[in-house]
Amino acid sequence: MYSTCLFCHDTLGSNAAIEHFPVGRRLAYDAAKGRLWVVCRKCERWNLTPLEERWEAIEECERAFRGTKLRVSTEHIGLARINEGLELVRIGEPQRPEMAAWRYGDQFGRRRRKQFATIAGVTVIGGGVLVFGPMVGLIGVGAFSPMLNMLNAGHTIYRARKVIQVPTSSGQTLQVRLLELPKTELHADGDGVMLRISAVRAAASPSYWRFSSQKTEIELTGDEAISAASALLPRFNVAGGSRDEVARAVAYLEESPDPKKLFRRAVDAIHERENERIFNNRSNLLKNLPTAGRLALEMAAHEDSERRALEGELHILEAAWKEAEEIAGIADNLFLPESIDDDLARLKKKL
Repeated sequence: MYSTCLFCHDTLGSNAAIEHFPVGRRLAYDAAKGRLWVVCRKCERWNLTPLEERWEAIEECERAFRGTKLRVSTEHIGLARINEGLELVRIGEPQRPEMAAWRYGDQFGRRRRKQFATIAGVTVIGGGVLVFGPMVGLIGVGAFSPMLNMLNAGHTIYRARKVIQVPTSSGQTLQVRLLELPKTELHADGDGVMLRISAVRAAASPSYWRFSSQKTEIELTGDEAISAASALLPRFNVAGGSRDEVARAVAYLEESPDPKKLFRRAVDAIHERENERIFNNRSNLLKNLPTAGRLALEMAAHEDSERRALEGELHILEAAWKEAEEIAGIADNLFLPESIDDDLARLKKKL
């Protein structure tokens, strides 16, 4: 049983209320379709579970939902909080816009609030250093510019080292540096789409500080392009969106429920936006798409991944959960000395 978010690799938490699924602090379920998700409370993404025990867990969730009075419901979707602190989201038969708003409204809103908080914090700290630094003798006004340059250099180094893992249908994993992400292009490819990314293949023993400098332009088409987009778009949409932008994104999704058609519309939208500029190189950069359009693509790509998993590719989802667990384990142990593992092993033997 997995306990780590597929997307941010943070812990999903636990609950003591659902015996057959003690993972997560918010569970969403659709009894009619047999779907069960764990909602990550950090990034608000919905983690579809491929576990065989989900039918028993769904039945437990339904009994718990009906047994509590602390719930709010619309015609199709209900939210309940039971005594143990677990939140349950019950899915009935919602229209697509209602379901999309429930699934993605929280995560896009949280990203937006986090972005505003970060900007506000940096502004306050920078202003405080500039105003009070000379007063207390910590820093002179003339030294502020070099310090700002050092911060910018550090940010650039981080973007050059930070990578996004992009799985491919061949089983290989591509790594896209955050610094190279803005170069991602979206093109039409016959009746489908093509995603061109600047990436390197994952090393056998990846390291944050030792990273291959060999990169190449890689073209992904069809379902593989949409799958790769689902991994890259959250980074493009790191600032989330306002309620109006999310509403427009849901409207785009309603107009083009087929992900491939929506991505084709996105190509046309990029062209239209570039044609409005004086210098038009028709670069097809994904970053040139309006915010609402990128949010709609992220929704569509994520739902397409779930659709393929539910159509018999659950082993892909299973592999993704295992990879998330491994990455989380590496992150948890990154700053621990090796002696800790020896001490734990010794204590286990005594027990």
